[in-house]
Amino acid sequence: MAPVRELRLSRGSIHPGGATPHIKDAFGPRTQNTSREWAGTPIPDTVSIPEFKSFDQSEDTVPEDTSGGIPTLEKNNDRDSLFFRDGKRRIDLIIVYEEDDIDLGVLSEIETIRMETRRQFNKNLEKEGLELELESKQASYDQKTYFLKVHVPWKVLTRYAEVMNMKMPIKRFLSISVKAWEGEEKVAPVPEPYTFPLAKIFELDPKVIAEEPSFYTATFSKDREEQFVVKDRESFFTSAQRSQIAWQILLRTKYDEDKKMGIRRLLNNGTYLSVFPLHEGSYEHDAADGVVFDRRLLYLEWARIGRCYKKQPLWLVRKYFGDKIALYFAWLGFYTEMLIAPAIVGLLCFLYGLSSMESDDNIPSKEICDKNGPGNITLCPLCDKVCEYQQLSASCLFSRITYLFDNPATVFFAIFMSFWATTFLELWKRRQAVIAWEWDLQYTEEDEEPRPEFEQTVNTFRTNPVTRRKEPYMPPMQKAWKFVITISTVFFMILVVCAAVLGTIVYRLSVVTVIYEGGNSFVKRHAKIFTSITGALINLVIIMILTRFYHFLAVWLTNQENPRTQTEYEDSYTFKIYFFEFMNYYSSLIYIAFFKGRFYSYPGDREFRNSEFTRIKGDVCDPAGCLFELCIQLAIIMVGKQFFNNFLELAYPAMINWWRRRAHKSVTKDHTRAYTRWEEDYQLQDPGRLALFEEYLEMVLQYGFVTLFVAAFPLAPLFALLNNIWEIRLDAFKMVAQSRRPLAERVEDIGAWYGILQGVTYCAVVSNAFVIAYTSDYIPRMVYKLVYSPTYNLVGYIDSSLSVFNTSDYTDSMGADRNRNKPPPETCQYRGYRNGPEDAHDPYGLSPQYWHVFAARLAFVVVFEHIVFALTGIMAYTIPDVPSEIKTQIKRERLLAKEAKYEHGIKKSEDEDEYDEILTALRDSHNTSRLSDVIKRGSRRQSRQSGHEDLDEQTHKKTINTSTVWEVP
Repeated sequence: MAPVRELRLSRGSIHPGGATPHIKDAFGPRTQNTSREWAGTPIPDTVSIPEFKSFDQSEDTVPEDTSGGIPTLEKNNDRDSLFFRDGKRRIDLIIVYEEDDIDLGVLSEIETIRMETRRQFNKNLEKEGLELELESKQASYDQKTYFLKVHVPWKVLTRYAEVMNMKMPIKRFLSISVKAWEGEEKVAPVPEPYTFPLAKIFELDPKVIAEEPSFYTATFSKDREEQFVVKDRESFFTSAQRSQIAWQILLRTKYDEDKKMGIRRLLNNGTYLSVFPLHEGSYEHDAADGVVFDRRLLYLEWARIGRCYKKQPLWLVRKYFGDKIALYFAWLGFYTEMLIAPAIVGLLCFLYGLSSMESDDNIPSKEICDKNGPGNITLCPLCDKVCEYQQLSASCLFSRITYLFDNPATVFFAIFMSFWATTFLELWKRRQAVIAWEWDLQYTEEDEEPRPEFEQTVNTFRTNPVTRRKEPYMPPMQKAWKFVITISTVFFMILVVCAAVLGTIVYRLSVVTVIYEGGNSFVKRHAKIFTSITGALINLVIIMILTRFYHFLAVWLTNQENPRTQTEYEDSYTFKIYFFEFMNYYSSLIYIAFFKGRFYSYPGDREFRNSEFTRIKGDVCDPAGCLFELCIQLAIIMVGKQFFNNFLELAYPAMINWWRRRAHKSVTKDHTRAYTRWEEDYQLQDPGRLALFEEYLEMVLQYGFVTLFVAAFPLAPLFALLNNIWEIRLDAFKMVAQSRRPLAERVEDIGAWYGILQGVTYCAVVSNAFVIAYTSDYIPRMVYKLVYSPTYNLVGYIDSSLSVFNTSDYTDSMGADRNRNKPPPETCQYRGYRNGPEDAHDPYGLSPQYWHVFAARLAFVVVFEHIVFALTGIMAYTIPDVPSEIKTQIKRERLLAKEAKYEHGIKKSEDEDEYDEILTALRDSHNTSRLSDVIKRGSRRQSRQSGHEDLDEQTHKKTINTSTVWEVP
């Protein structure tokens, strides 16, 4: 980085134009005594403290250094520049608009109103203290588009940083040792635990991306600037913070006399086309002077798939994109890291099923495949007339594949995933608490201002009991009416999803009939697998179509609700979308897992043949069970969704950017000129206000696939892990290279998504319990093995799980076609626990074995849920939400902030006393010519005080441990 230019101050620069100086400026810059010891915390002595300089410059008259270490020119003609034409003032935001040429004719009424609105809005922006510079349309690529550059000067930055409660580094930072209590005996340092030998491979190179410096922070106050680490005014606020302050000013600036305000309204009505902060140079190559900007650095070390094994530079992401985006990548990285354990365990469970295929645990599958034994059993036809009688051995492949996922290891894996989900949430709460402290995100949402749209559309006000100020307020009745409309719309869309699921079921039943009526022999043998796969694919297409439509509907509903703050807006939108997506993606899985075949009685039942709707009761599972069909459905929806979304995330922005570049190139007047930085960024895709919503939604839906039905598909965590490794770099590349730089935002946590994850975790315990008990054959096998088997093994289980039906009980319209040459068998068997036709009291009624299995399933669900919920509850209670070290650091930070305010108050009081003495002396003398003498005496007194402080600083050099952070004298 280039050295910061020296600021040379003269008498004229302090008091330009010979103006009369203020009395408070008489004694020069204020100083602070930094030699005082802070009791209660030992100071280690390993590394010298780096020194920082702080300049107390006059806000109105001292020119600020805005180069940020970047070489500047007297006239900035660089097309890739990030500064105004003077090469000094940084561009914090770009506002884009088009304006018709008045020389070509009379402007329309709408365009005239827009021109006047822009004029008034720009005038008000300048009143707020912003500095504007307009790139004329003659200098733009199409000679029609205006680019308005916005710069936020230091004075405005400090004022709004204080209003927005931004926390900035303060000069004092003392390391808090765990053994810091007075009188506590020192202990030998604990050796580092054993680490993986190749762990350094995953670490970032500190020579390329330096470690994040750490400070205690306090809410910034321009009156106490000397107490903050202002090494350089340009770099004190990051580019993300500068754009965030500029955006807040744009949100609250009026544009007409009716008190209408906000850039969002002007963007919606076409007055402005876009607002965005600039990317820092190109991501493909270094700057012309060899400077490596943050964007280029993020691309090289973060946004490439070749760096997928490296840790994420989260502090650099936060510096460039802001807190909200950095927190998303922190959560995604933590979730991906936590997926490693279930991915390994799930793979081991799958390998166990593969290796034990020929063991005694798989006796039922062996019996099905034995054509000379139980495999020779004749099964009843699945449909009337066109379907034929089949041998049980036809389900051999089906049963062997089912065993890969339905084996004794499945129960263990379901229990493991329940504990894993709870552990994941608890550890994330701890991790989030650490991030919130390190990034100063605590109580961010308490300081959030109402949305400008809310303030402008709400006509009722009430007094805030805390601030005692009038605030816009929406009456409960109005809010309730909007809530009813929203709930009704969401419920209607859920009914549409259910109708789509029923349509898929009807499709499977119809296709089975068509296949058996005219398909070839190969298709007939694999009709169940074919209908399951095609049905899942059709369901996936319907899901994608409904998702796109509902997202537009959810935005409209949320705008009608008009939430008070942006956080409430996003939470409301999140719950609506996720509730719909939950039903959209999981409804078919819920049907297969818990409802398919549950209402089927026996082949000769006349009730389910009464109508097309009741024929759904005839949708039954294979004799090998429903688990394989559930596995196919889950794998296709989950993996297919991942491939489809990754393709869209990669291809859609590339296509949009290609089309925009092509359109810009077609209207470019001078093809020899290079595009400016703002023109290149304008060609990129706009990320939008809900840039991260789709990313969170995709991952939370994946979390549901991983936890809710993992007993049916143990490989789901492995596929999720592989997808997320790619997803992190894909999202990073999209942020860095394929979209405009999003506006920085501050958030306290991941919002409503944590509550959704918690609800999914609770549902996962219940869901996996029911999948094991009702979908898999684990409980029926255990009941047969312990109660009905004479040898206490699974020999004879298949015959026990099938019931007998007399084909003579078929009517003429039922069963297979009797006109064929082959006569029907005397009896056939079907899946179920029912009495035979020979039972005198209740033929085809539920058998005692059915009730035994039913009671065992119910008992398993109750015991499983209570044990898992109890153990996970104990685990959640014993794991504190906030680490004790962070609690100590937070207390220490509050103490330092209080002491800083106290010192500032004392110093201010002393200064006021000195000013009063000066004023008294002036009044007594009645001679203003002695003012210079008073100033000289005050300056000498101040110089002596500064000299003593410099001497103390030289004799009192403090050092601190490298494992902590710096202390700035």
